[in-house]
Amino acid sequence: MAHGFRAMILAAGRGERMRPLTDTTPKPLLPAGGKPLIVWHIERLARAGFRELVINHAHLGDQIEAALGDGSRHGVSIRYSVEAEALETAGGIAQALELLGDQPFLVVNGDVYCDYDFSTLRPRLERLAGSKAELEAWLVLVDNPGHHPAGDFCLGEDKVSDEGERKLTFSGIGCYRPALFAGIAPGEKAKLAPLLRRAMAQGRVGGERYAGCWVDVGTPQRLEQLDAELKGEAPCSA
Repeated sequence: MAHGFRAMILAAGRGERMRPLTDTTPKPLLPAGGKPLIVWHIERLARAGFRELVINHAHLGDQIEAALGDGSRHGVSIRYSVEAEALETAGGIAQALELLGDQPFLVVNGDVYCDYDFSTLRPRLERLAGSKAELEAWLVLVDNPGHHPAGDFCLGEDKVSDEGERKLTFSGIGCYRPALFAGIAPGEKAKLAPLLRRAMAQGRVGGERYAGCWVDVGTPQRLEQLDAELKGEAPCSA
């Protein structure tokens, strides 16, 4: 059980590359394999023992609240962080800090599909929560997909950095201490990467490589392919 730790699903993005689908439906509610992308996350988080979830939204956010409600049908409690306009990743997290509390928390992008076992992050969250915590964040990295061949960050042993030969792609799954976002005012737009790079320079970002199923559902074509794979019960078979 991940008692005491909360999870946030990022669902505020406009989904420009997914248009026209996202003109009428927020990207996290687009269906794949018979259920909305965000519901796959909610079900996996619930199975992993995360019962208190925060979801941010902006574009068509009322549809997200209408579809998910208070989360009880999925065995979780959902609270919403409303953004008048999308605040980018770090800005969205900073805005939601009052709902996330003072303990480290898990964040996952609402527009990816993965079969990652979120319960494996409980020791990482406990490590971040320690009184002598030397890390500000823990990132899950994946092999670079064809549409992002350059990758994002390097992984050496269990530390993530900008330095190195081979870069991996940030999966959109991470654990963070609230202090990482302390310099961002509520309502301020802010990207996550500069905060992470600052912490990496101090050796304060840990990480792991995940070799399982992970899809950045960024285009209608990728959504269509994922939908077909899930219906065939063989996601990520390609």
